[in-house]
Amino acid sequence: MAELQMLLEEEIPAGRSALLDSFTNLERVAEYCESNYVQSPDKQRALEETKNYTTQSLASVAYLINTLANNVLQMLDIQAYLIYSSFPFKVRFQPVLLPHSCGFA
Repeated sequence: MAELQMLLEEEIPAGRSALLDSFTNLERVAEYCESNYVQSPDKQRALEETKNYTTQSLASVAYLINTLANNVLQMLDIQAYLIYSSFPFKVRFQPVLLPHSCGFA
């Protein structure tokens, strides 16, 4: 239960906040890259620098999304377990035979 509370109150909000901060930082990086390219006498070097920033930024955002998604899945798993364990009876899953699978048609 403490793990669920930590996910809900700390981990997931922190992950969301990190993504929002990343959005702001990406805007700044894009503005810098554009300005740098326009003002740079060496366009090829400026383009390579932009490619490097883009690669780093995409990797960072992918990591943040992965971390947040894992935390959300972990939260859902815990909630599903809590719901399942609170049932007064246990649900058994059995295959259902349909008429066409029994030879009836």
